[in-house]
Amino acid sequence: MSSKLLLGYDIGSSSVKASVIDAETGIMVASAGSPETEMKIDAPKMGWAEQNPELWWKHLSIATKKIIDSNKIDPKNIEAIGISYQMHGLVVVDKDQKVLHPSIIWCDSRAVEIGNNAFNEMGAEFCLENYLNSPGNFTASKLKWVKENKPEVFEQIYKFMLPGDYIAMKLTGEICTTVSGLSEGVLWDFKKNTTANDLLNHYGLSNNLIPKIVPTFGDQGTLLQSTADELGLKAGIKIAYRAGDQPNNAFSLNVLNPGEVATTAGTSGVVYGVTELDNYDSESRVNSFAHVNYSDEKRNKGVLLCINGTGILNSWIRNEMLNGGISYNDMNKIASEAPIGSENLITLPFGNGAERSLSNKEVQANIFGLNFNRHSKAHMLRSAQEGIVFAFKYGMEIMEAMGLKMDIVRAGKANMFLSPLFREAFVNTSEATLELYNTDGSEGAARGAGIGAGIYNSADEAFDGLKKLEHEEPVSEKVEQYAEAYLAWKEKLNFLL
Repeated sequence: MSSKLLLGYDIGSSSVKASVIDAETGIMVASAGSPETEMKIDAPKMGWAEQNPELWWKHLSIATKKIIDSNKIDPKNIEAIGISYQMHGLVVVDKDQKVLHPSIIWCDSRAVEIGNNAFNEMGAEFCLENYLNSPGNFTASKLKWVKENKPEVFEQIYKFMLPGDYIAMKLTGEICTTVSGLSEGVLWDFKKNTTANDLLNHYGLSNNLIPKIVPTFGDQGTLLQSTADELGLKAGIKIAYRAGDQPNNAFSLNVLNPGEVATTAGTSGVVYGVTELDNYDSESRVNSFAHVNYSDEKRNKGVLLCINGTGILNSWIRNEMLNGGISYNDMNKIASEAPIGSENLITLPFGNGAERSLSNKEVQANIFGLNFNRHSKAHMLRSAQEGIVFAFKYGMEIMEAMGLKMDIVRAGKANMFLSPLFREAFVNTSEATLELYNTDGSEGAARGAGIGAGIYNSADEAFDGLKKLEHEEPVSEKVEQYAEAYLAWKEKLNFLL
């Protein structure tokens, strides 16, 4: 094993994963996650979604100790740390770095109207040209919600952060953020190439609340002695990379250049395409953010389609309808017993908050056409997976209208993409070739740390260990069958919209 190791964290809303890769070979040597079951998301009111940031830290600590103890890794060999994190969340702290309120996370819908009002009051043209997005239900609007509804909390705020900034603060004691991170909160003005001061002024928010900006790849602080002791690591390790989970997922798949596309289907589902154009959807149903390699010279943006109800639908069916007494693999086998189209049983998977691809509407999850004499458990399971894929297709049509091409899409072989049925439906509905790779977000974060710490001289060098596992291509007969099923699905969605 190389004496140089890289540690990556992926801070999700379901779990925290840590991976260590050998910097010389680029091959993962160890990984661990926590908790074993999914982390709880609190919903004090309909449409709300909160988590205690200390919960993320607790499970990061557990995962770190697992990876060190179970794999006999010498912490002295870890050269750098990278962080991937759930996007769009809000964490607020006081001057003593104490968390003042549960994190309002990515799928929380409480700030929708605040963002919509700002979009109308500031003007759609201004917002789209400057921010490439509506302020919508993003971090800036969530902070405005705190100002309006929790003034006793707001007056104590020293800095606000994204979830990854909070993890970096716990590691280093420093509060900082990135341009990519600010852009995901609609806090970056692409036209003026500075923080979104006009939006801050509109919301009555001080620019002083924004943390110091550091590079996505580079010096972001070093590991504190007290934190190193808590985690079982050595003090002084460089924190050298951080990115939101979807830009990082794309980076993990070596999706860095215009025309390249990545996808993932965990709790939520995402398609993420890179472009150098300042394109936007007039209804802000998909969103553009600064990609990990965004710079003054290379203004690469990631166009992000997000579907809140993806793996969470599959999980809900398993836990609530099937009492958790079945594996996902067995669910996939049962689902494959039903025909394409599930004999007109249609599932809309939108039960996890306001959907940006549906103009921030909350249509909820819906099942249409259930016939007690015709449909079985197999139909229900297949309809759910097809419904998720059709939600992808609906959003991909918006991206294609913006000029993005979807000929080849890359994904890690994980989560919903472990299902042969899901892959078949995705390929033949999207008519894109799907490439599957041996990577995930925590591995990508580790590679990013290698670049940021100067261990790798280029992205090409960092991705030497990335291997394509398999690929699937559309089959004309199945394309026709899925197209027919998609049109029936879309008709039901349009009825609700």
